[in-house]
Amino acid sequence: MRLILAALLVAIPAAAAAQGEAALHGTRLDIVATGEASRVPDVARIGAGVVTTAPSAAAAAAQNATQMAAVRAALKRAGIAERDIQTSSLSLSPDYRQETPNAPATIAGYRASNEVTVTFRDIAAAGRILDALVAQGANQINGPNLSVEHPEGALDEARVKALAAAQARAQLYARAAGKRVVRMVSISESGSASPGPTPMYRMRAAAQEATAVDPGTQTLSVTLNVTFELD
Repeated sequence: MRLILAALLVAIPAAAAAQGEAALHGTRLDIVATGEASRVPDVARIGAGVVTTAPSAAAAAAQNATQMAAVRAALKRAGIAERDIQTSSLSLSPDYRQETPNAPATIAGYRASNEVTVTFRDIAAAGRILDALVAQGANQINGPNLSVEHPEGALDEARVKALAAAQARAQLYARAAGKRVVRMVSISESGSASPGPTPMYRMRAAAQEATAVDPGTQTLSVTLNVTFELD
């Protein structure tokens, strides 16, 4: 009985698939189309941290902790919320020195590193805050990584454009082949964000001029695989 039931369960999907193939009576046309929508990024994520060196591991770690506390305090004074400050890396390692090419390497000191990823929701203020962090002892800056915090609207716009492009292309192929588009059989989607050139954190030469973080624009795209039936 169990063997009969298992055979039926296998046969039903196979029969359904065969029926679906039989339902496609005309010419099958597969189209890949992409739609894009551009937005100005409204979130910047930047790594800011402290690297310290000292003769002993304890001294390197202690100096690092002191400078990092000042950096964290500067972030809070700037209004950065706790949820937007996340530790991204911690390390403590020896620094080696080799007096001559054939001499064994010896430990010359220790290096401590602590970095946090900071989410800036006001990109215009990011450069000014980073300058304040450097003044408080931050000596390691990475990023920024810019993004659109709520991309749903842009992605929906890209979906509509992609589907319109697929339909227009299907009509073009149908006319060229002397046929007509009967129906749309299936749609599947994949999406991606295509950022422009990564902006760089730039220190200004003049002390009175704040560092700039330029958001530029970001392109979000959706690719559709659409199958049509032609007759």
